[in-house]
Amino acid sequence: MSDVKPSLTKEEKKLLKYKLERARKRTPFRRQEWFRYKKLGEAWRKPWGKHSKLRERLDWRAPRVDAGYRGPRAVRGLHPSGFREVMVYNLNDIQKIDPTKEAARISSKVGGRKREIIEEKAKELKVRVLNPRVE
Repeated sequence: MSDVKPSLTKEEKKLLKYKLERARKRTPFRRQEWFRYKKLGEAWRKPWGKHSKLRERLDWRAPRVDAGYRGPRAVRGLHPSGFREVMVYNLNDIQKIDPTKEAARISSKVGGRKREIIEEKAKELKVRVLNPRVE
């Protein structure tokens, strides 16, 4: 059901486009010394070390997570498609969704049979499913 579009104002559409463009250009925030040890991974962790150059925000170090990188408040938390994501676990959850502003994300805990039923109901109610089954 990918042809369903969210109802956004012109201002919200402009801000969403701006948010996505900024996110695309932003350098990824990586953990200090992520390149040195594989066990650290790339996920962001705040630097706490006494002599940490990253904690001291020296210019030649990677950028640090900061409030200045947040997106506009009006479109914060929106899916790139413009919908608000709503987790769906059963049929009752899918019936509570507003199809003009919200889209369903079916939980990974839901099995195949129940997922199929939920997707059929979503199609009937014209609700967009963000993670449909691939056949």
